[in-house]
Amino acid sequence: MGVLMAGDVGRVEWRLVPGAVAVWLAGLGGLLVHWVVALAVGGVAVVAGIVHLRHTRPVRAIRAGWPLVACGLLALFPVTSRIREAADDPLRGDAARAAVVELRVEVAERPRKVRSSGFGAMPSGVRSVVIPVTAEGSRVLLFAPVEQWAELLPGQRLVANGVLGTAEPGSLTVAVLRVRGPPTQVTEAPAWQVAAQALRDGLRAASSVLDDESAGLLPALVVGDTEGMVASVEDDFKAAGMAHLLAVSGANLAVVCVAVLFLARLARLGPRSSAVAAMLALVGYVVLAGPEPSVLRAGVMGAIGLVALALGRERSALPALAVAVIVLVTVDPAMAVSFGFVLSVLATAALVLVVPGWVDRLERRRVPRLLAEAIAVPAAAHLATAPVVAGMSGQVSLVAVVANLVVAPVVAPATVLGLGAALVVPVAPWAADWLVRAAGPEVDWLVVVGRWAARMPGAALDWPSGWWGGVALALLAGGLVVGLRWRSARVALGVGVVVAVVVLLPVRALAPGWPPPGWAAVVCDVGQGDAIVLSTEDSGRVVLVDTGPDPAPVRECLDRLGVRQVALVVLSHLHADHVGGLASVLADRSVGAVAVGPGRAPDWAWRQVREQTAAAKVPLVGVTAGQRLAWPGLVMEVLAPQGKEERSETDGTAINNRSVVLRATTRAGRVLLTGDVELAAQAELLTGRADLAADVIKVPHHGSRYTAPDFLSAVGARLALVSVGGGNRYGHPSPQTLAALIRQGTRIARTDRTGDTAVVPAPDGPELVVRGDPRPPSRR
Repeated sequence: MGVLMAGDVGRVEWRLVPGAVAVWLAGLGGLLVHWVVALAVGGVAVVAGIVHLRHTRPVRAIRAGWPLVACGLLALFPVTSRIREAADDPLRGDAARAAVVELRVEVAERPRKVRSSGFGAMPSGVRSVVIPVTAEGSRVLLFAPVEQWAELLPGQRLVANGVLGTAEPGSLTVAVLRVRGPPTQVTEAPAWQVAAQALRDGLRAASSVLDDESAGLLPALVVGDTEGMVASVEDDFKAAGMAHLLAVSGANLAVVCVAVLFLARLARLGPRSSAVAAMLALVGYVVLAGPEPSVLRAGVMGAIGLVALALGRERSALPALAVAVIVLVTVDPAMAVSFGFVLSVLATAALVLVVPGWVDRLERRRVPRLLAEAIAVPAAAHLATAPVVAGMSGQVSLVAVVANLVVAPVVAPATVLGLGAALVVPVAPWAADWLVRAAGPEVDWLVVVGRWAARMPGAALDWPSGWWGGVALALLAGGLVVGLRWRSARVALGVGVVVAVVVLLPVRALAPGWPPPGWAAVVCDVGQGDAIVLSTEDSGRVVLVDTGPDPAPVRECLDRLGVRQVALVVLSHLHADHVGGLASVLADRSVGAVAVGPGRAPDWAWRQVREQTAAAKVPLVGVTAGQRLAWPGLVMEVLAPQGKEERSETDGTAINNRSVVLRATTRAGRVLLTGDVELAAQAELLTGRADLAADVIKVPHHGSRYTAPDFLSAVGARLALVSVGGGNRYGHPSPQTLAALIRQGTRIARTDRTGDTAVVPAPDGPELVVRGDPRPPSRR
């Protein structure tokens, strides 16, 4: 066709897009609806391509018609055939019958560790792994214990025995295999996988010279290894819209390839030689990071871009993206329904189609080009992917663009330095140490920005989740983009912004917010666990009873309350759902002391509490029945338990019954905090003639059925707080317990439905206020 002029490139660069869309729609419809949809899409694409060939001038027909025909044929085979084979796989029938099977499988991806919140005597942490495997060509998702399974590598073959279960619809995975025992007949891993794992382990070890937060973040930033990530940092990155930095993506490959191309230019290599060098680096990096879908997706897109560069077609970015979509969905139709794939394609398309125009417009307004690109790239990528993110998470980040703009200058240096450390650690550990230290300030900056952005008021806006939420945001964003082309629309938008700043923000600031004025107690929404905050007359100084199962929820609750000092942390007992968040409280606040009852079981929890308080240099004290503790505006009396230290309990009920029971006198009235006491301990309190009368009760053990109606009657509370996690597998709160409270006229608030809930003083006695809703919850 000869040499194409710049104008020709602009005209023909869309020729592969219809075919890419057809292949993608075939995979999407075939997996989400039925394989017949994929067949229909492929057939329509072939017919449309033939019609285009017959009714268009020859040159244009060759450019657009044949690609559409070819892509339609690919949609028919292999996309439709692969989807149909998975739909008719015999393992689906075995999974429906929950058959016990023995499968010979091959590991497809590195095991992904699953972190679980603690409950009872079971600590929080990683107890299982998820491993994508193939069994005679069928995709199976394997759930296994972390022991002996976490160290497997892609390419290893083994025999697994377990129970089959049904897989989630809309994927090529045909079954889920749950195993309990160890793998058997395990083969050796491929040499390159062993070498890559050694490099990843070396990077993790070298990163230990940094503090814990940065040491866990650097391997995640470089190769997507989140094994050592501190949970609070991971949560901050999600809230700040920076979670994409924790997974290998096209950005990582771009950094590596740009670095190699820069070195090639210094060595005076030509375009083709430079592209070959970058291609070798890309392949090596994909092997190092592992054959996960996100890595392979980014690798294919990067490889096609480099091929375009080697052929002298640097301006063919959109055709390269279309080819990447066609190749990826054809090879693996499951990519069509992958959120990561959608995000990657949309972000890349925004960079190709939107960013150049935005940069040019900013330059015309005398913005330096480097600054214009730094602003346009994260803004366009965020705008393009926001509908998908909103549909996935039910939130729209309002700080993501700014946060990513602020961290953008340090991401590439940290990635290159970390990658260099991983490569040299086997031969020169001292050099890896220096490279990691050089990356330290950049990684520290990422941690600081993530924490700052996540804790900004209104960092994320709640949005309807699911397909409709995503479509609604896409229509809104599209309407803004189209509407801003007209001056009147820009003026209207400007007026709206001014109104929001001048009117709505002051109204919001003056309106009742959170926490409500004069709050006396707040039960924090920490999931399936307890964390109750009691206020004193000293602003920002509180007493905290229990800390929930995980660090992040209790920290966020205290942040929302503006708590700076914790005079005392009382751990009612040492079950995981009451002590799991202690480390974050000790790390983020000034804590006067930590108090525990006579119970010292389970051993792991007692040891953990001792270690954490010792590391924070906070006194660890004991409390027993009869003690009285007082602060300005708050008095607490210890009602139970009595007795000496006890370390021998191993039964969960025995540990629950040793819970510290407190009666707090607050500015709103009496609040009875019951820990997890069950029937025996409740009976002891009743027969011991303790004064149990209170205005508010924290219902024992998350509202379990082991709560005696006589005990609730003796308390006679008008308000009841149930600290419970939504959809928990323990059946909490029990309908019988709720019914007993309702019969005596008690108003109930459940954290799984109302979130954080405050007790506030009122003329007629204490009332409940739910976060975000100034009205008290209705009687249930």
